[in-house]
Amino acid sequence: MYRLDRTAFKAQTAEEASKSHAEFYKKLSWQERLKIANYLNSIAFNFPEDNPPKMDRTKFSVRARNINL
Repeated sequence: MYRLDRTAFKAQTAEEASKSHAEFYKKLSWQERLKIANYLNSIAFNFPEDNPPKMDRTKFSVRARNINL
């Protein structure tokens, strides 16, 4: 579980913050970044982290492409 450290604060511009965050996340493995993205999605869309909603496949259809266009 990720927790916000409210004692850690550094006054900086948006550009400085963007660079420092990018440097931090680039050091993580792709698996760690994926876990963080999953956690943030679960918070944003209000679903349990270990039980994401299933995609409604009835909303999509498959058809052949017309190659002659």
